[in-house]
Amino acid sequence: MDVEEMVAIFLHIISHDVKNRIMRRQFARSGETVSRQFNVVLNAILCLHELLLKKPKPVLGDSTDSRWKWFKNCLGALDGTYIKVNVLASDRPRYRTRKNEIATNVLGVVSPDMQFIYVLSGWEGSAADSRVLRDAISRTNGFKVPQGYYYLCDAGYPNGEGFLTPYRGQRYHLNDWTLPPNTPQEFFNMKHSSARNVIERAFGLLKGRCAILRGRSYYPVKIQCRIILACCLLHNLIRREMPVDPLERAILEDSDSDNEDADMNSDFYTHIETSNAWITWRDNLAREMFEQWLGNRHS
Repeated sequence: MDVEEMVAIFLHIISHDVKNRIMRRQFARSGETVSRQFNVVLNAILCLHELLLKKPKPVLGDSTDSRWKWFKNCLGALDGTYIKVNVLASDRPRYRTRKNEIATNVLGVVSPDMQFIYVLSGWEGSAADSRVLRDAISRTNGFKVPQGYYYLCDAGYPNGEGFLTPYRGQRYHLNDWTLPPNTPQEFFNMKHSSARNVIERAFGLLKGRCAILRGRSYYPVKIQCRIILACCLLHNLIRREMPVDPLERAILEDSDSDNEDADMNSDFYTHIETSNAWITWRDNLAREMFEQWLGNRHS
């Protein structure tokens, strides 16, 4: 089997969630051959993770992006999503989500241009998002957040160094903003939601493109977790090579792809917990953002 056919089989399976017996008829190959070559391509893609994962770049102080210009030194956004998996009956209680689905809780970290920086799959669906994040940053070769930089995340995570969350008890979701904000906290939440929405759009594109991530998997959970990472890597490749993504509902501005890599500190945050200093910094940032916005409105 040549490489083109191997890749075609792999892409067809992940794009359309096609079972082995159907692939045998379509490609006139044995089931053993289809399965073996699928895993060959899967392993080859995973070996390219250092090339295909996005290198984080901070938002610059002179950024003109209306979503991100308020968050200097921000590297992107993160969140968790549930992807259905196939596990043994004895393991189903641990993988059962609040919606009564058997799934893995996948941590995704994306850059402002919707490319994945880091992906961690395999955690049980019953695990809290903050617990998955703590595991990711505690791993030797896990998720790294350089000191002085941060990611946007929702209120399900602690508001601590390296992770900026919105204010609780305030309007937040984009469809809540039928009226303009009245306080610094509301304005901060509105801009935070607008920027952090990049992770939701990235997950939407990922699942829209890869049908194998939408339905109940018939692969073992370990293989499915490897498939999830491979789909994220292919998503990044498509984002780089396709200037206009047909799955997107709106045209997104090209993020600062021409900027040189940031000179980040070698020290990283090794834990996540609520910090009074970080809360004070958020309050100052919210106040500064609100005052700047009011000044622009009245000028």
